[in-house]
Amino acid sequence: MTHATAPDGTRIAYQLRGEGAPLVLLAGQANDHHWWDAVRADFHPARATLTLDHRGTGGSDKPDTPYSTEQFARDVVAVLDDLGIDRADVYGTSMGGRVAQQLAARHPHRVRALVLGCTSPGGPHGVERGADVRRALAQPDPEAARQALLELMYTPRWLDSHPGPHHTLGDPAMPAHARRRHLAASNRHDAWDLLPAIGAPTLVLHGADDRLNPAANAPLLAARIPGARLHLLPGARHAYFEEFRTTASPLVLDFLTSAQ
Repeated sequence: MTHATAPDGTRIAYQLRGEGAPLVLLAGQANDHHWWDAVRADFHPARATLTLDHRGTGGSDKPDTPYSTEQFARDVVAVLDDLGIDRADVYGTSMGGRVAQQLAARHPHRVRALVLGCTSPGGPHGVERGADVRRALAQPDPEAARQALLELMYTPRWLDSHPGPHHTLGDPAMPAHARRRHLAASNRHDAWDLLPAIGAPTLVLHGADDRLNPAANAPLLAARIPGARLHLLPGARHAYFEEFRTTASPLVLDFLTSAQ
């Protein structure tokens, strides 16, 4: 396993696959690089893909210290530095999209083009999930909570024909303290004041039926980031990038190819 070392000494595991210009893929909260297993090969005809295990997940160190999306972005920079990559295209989904916002705003020379999927600006301007969604995810029965998360990720029809395993439900080996740290980092994210500083060409993608991270966040991001494009996927939920991959992956590749 290959690691980079973040500024605070934390070791960050990363995985480089394929050949060509690098596309950094950033996973959601409490997930490691396996989040992308179902779709990363979609990009390999044109791109190398670079994933990493957020601190607290997978093969990365798991310090019991405060985490933040800004810190996660510094971890990405450490990985790019370790590989000698000056600039890359970045595709972040869910919390990974929050990290991507921090990366593009605070380290603009490292991001050539940006794709933000099923994510939010956070803070008081972000649209929060409904109380019914929060209650469903907080059920004391773990299996009931897991089923609720599955149904927020995927449509019933897709679940009927794809029984799993599902790699978007969290790193099963993640320690409890790291799960808490990830949740706090995602909840504290507020990039509203940073978004106008993003200069990279940006595409905002979102499932129109996403209730886990409400689709109303997508137009907020697109309006706040100069020149950003917006694309909503009808009928898609949070894991649009997997269930609707035959639409979403070509959209991303086409955008990256045309981005100047």
